[in-house]
Amino acid sequence: MRQGEPAGHPDTAEAGYRSALSGCPEVGRVEWVEALLERIGALDRPEEGLGTAAVISLDPEGALFAAERADESLRRDPSLAKRAPLLGVPVLVKDNIDTAGPLGTTAGSLALARAGPLVDAPVVARLREAGAVVLGKTNLSEWANFRSEHSSSGWSGVGGQCRNPYALDRSPGGSSSGSGAALAAGYAPLALGTETDGSILCPAAHCGLVGLKPTLGRVSSVGVVPIAASFDCVGPMARTVAEVALLLDVLIGGGADGPFALAARPRTLEGLRVGVLRHGLTDGPRSTTACFEAALGALSSAGAEPVDAGQLLANERGDSTDEMLVLLHEFRHGVETYLAGRPGPPDACPRTVAELVAFNEAHQREELALFGQDILERAAAAGPLDDPMVVAARERLRWRTGPGGIDAALEKTGASVLAVLTLPPPWLIDQVNGDPSGVVGAYSSAAMAGYPSMNVPIGTVAGLPVGLTLLAPAGGEAVLLRVGAALEHELALGLRPGFFPAVPPV
Repeated sequence: MRQGEPAGHPDTAEAGYRSALSGCPEVGRVEWVEALLERIGALDRPEEGLGTAAVISLDPEGALFAAERADESLRRDPSLAKRAPLLGVPVLVKDNIDTAGPLGTTAGSLALARAGPLVDAPVVARLREAGAVVLGKTNLSEWANFRSEHSSSGWSGVGGQCRNPYALDRSPGGSSSGSGAALAAGYAPLALGTETDGSILCPAAHCGLVGLKPTLGRVSSVGVVPIAASFDCVGPMARTVAEVALLLDVLIGGGADGPFALAARPRTLEGLRVGVLRHGLTDGPRSTTACFEAALGALSSAGAEPVDAGQLLANERGDSTDEMLVLLHEFRHGVETYLAGRPGPPDACPRTVAELVAFNEAHQREELALFGQDILERAAAAGPLDDPMVVAARERLRWRTGPGGIDAALEKTGASVLAVLTLPPPWLIDQVNGDPSGVVGAYSSAAMAGYPSMNVPIGTVAGLPVGLTLLAPAGGEAVLLRVGAALEHELALGLRPGFFPAVPPV
């Protein structure tokens, strides 16, 4: 048991994780799932206010049934552990991704809690086809953090406040908050997150994980509660680069030896240039800067050549008006199309953003006690998608962040990827003022351009994780995984949380 971790830690949970990674099913999948359910029951505890509150719903019956089938298949043919590496492996899914059956899909909102979807999203269907055990759904920033300018990441009306298992008074980041916190806490080895702008990379950085946002369109986003079709992506989250690569291969329909699993095998980076972007964080606290410099040193040790690529890309230092304009218009169109397809009678859930706003007003105690819904109110008034101002804003964003941003920086330096500190260490949860303003994330250029990006843990500050963001051009997932695997191998961190109530004294 790690210091600070509550009683009830089942060793089988970690043993199952290790045996699954090795391809040797020493621990039965049923035993593993039972241990994880016990672990979640011991450590999540949202009703007590100091659990992680990372999981919104569980399906013990369905998970154990899938695990039994996996055990039977592995008894008949043990080689399946290597040929079908997700067979019987538990996966958690962010609760804005549709799952049929008892788990439901709420996007964290009580407005969607009364009737769930009838069909799995394609990404969930692919998990099940690969033999994965869909253990449950994870908490998130309600409506994927598209509700209020002053919200607290990881809070939802359905799941409450998700907390970071490294220090329970710290933010897990958002909006894939529960996926990040649950993985760090050891509730499952793999999880799905979604990202519009930072919602995979932020919680991955805050929770000491690898999180990858694919190129726009690489992974299906059908059956996902949308924000903006121009930016929304589903992506894998896990403890290691190899696991993220394996999950990405499954999501695109590949197998055990898919292209991304092969790319994630550590090897030399000899001859590869990494463009180094700098921003305010690299001039910040000495310990944070030390993590960044250590990561650059690790890349050099792996054979790469770090080269100066200047300051953080322009859009992340300046005006976000274009982005918000596009998000507001695409949200209204996308979410109303999604809501129109939800099953049940007309009153089962809101069908328009205006009806959603009215629902929250009617349930103020549950939904509006901590912060408002100013973004939803603005979205309800948004006009058509073909508004010339919206079209122009989308085109400016695409050019400035893609050809004029990431591509230009890569061409200028001759680099294959760009590297930049992701975020400061996790901030304190503040349900009065919300998340801190002015925090510069390293991921927005890739999000707005539709390019891939990945967070890799690079160390800790006062026991809290710090991550490095890697950026690549469209279709560049393989080079991200190659560089990330080499960095991970050189640093050999093995981060695990302590479940402290607050950051422990040094």
